[in-house]
Amino acid sequence: VQLQACGGGAVQAGDSLRLSCEVSGRTFNRYSVGWFRQAPGTERERAFVAAIGTSGDRTYYSDSAKGRFTVTRDNAKLTVYLQMNNLKSEDSATYYCATDVSPLRLSADWRTYHRWGQGTQVTVSS
Repeated sequence: VQLQACGGGAVQAGDSLRLSCEVSGRTFNRYSVGWFRQAPGTERERAFVAAIGTSGDRTYYSDSAKGRFTVTRDNAKLTVYLQMNNLKSEDSATYYCATDVSPLRLSADWRTYHRWGQGTQVTVSS
């Protein structure tokens, strides 16, 4: 399984972006997928943003993402999306998607995720 995050960019506060996580591999629908972000100066830790279960019927959000971000997936397209609305300057970070070792949980702990894609940069100007 390989992952590739894309869709980042430079926007103004209040704008929206939709990130995509394209996954290769026939076993995509066996994995929960999480979104994490890493701001400059926080190299040792990736902050949890959202996670989605294998069929898309279960989701889990960080407090900062609740009400503004929506995670969805299209198993036919092997893609997970993160719709981000009302962006704030503190959302600026490199965003990563990753697959969890276990398909049964939605975890906020980056250490439970075993495969990571390249990040995509989001910059929000106030």
